[in-house]
Amino acid sequence: MEAINHYQRYYLSYSGTGLPLQMVSPISTDEIANRNTFFGVCNDDAGRVTLIHKRVYGEVELEHRYGYDDQGRLQWAEIRALDDEACRLVFGSEGQLLSQEELTD
Repeated sequence: MEAINHYQRYYLSYSGTGLPLQMVSPISTDEIANRNTFFGVCNDDAGRVTLIHKRVYGEVELEHRYGYDDQGRLQWAEIRALDDEACRLVFGSEGQLLSQEELTD
């Protein structure tokens, strides 16, 4: 099983449909040992979410990576699902989706 101690925060779920995902129901590091499913999250120095992993039985089932512009607005998102389908979304300064492309490894 991949190490899970590299995350800065842990959550039970998220709310809404927009990006970046809005994480809810924080849990402590001690609590993840008793959970089959949880979200591991990393933040940048400004506190913005840069990485979200949905962990199910120790494996990463879903991954979100986010990048921000100099004003702190979401600039891009990369989303990878369990089936290894991945896409990159690019956003404009007003939050509008500018482009979407499939990613290949």
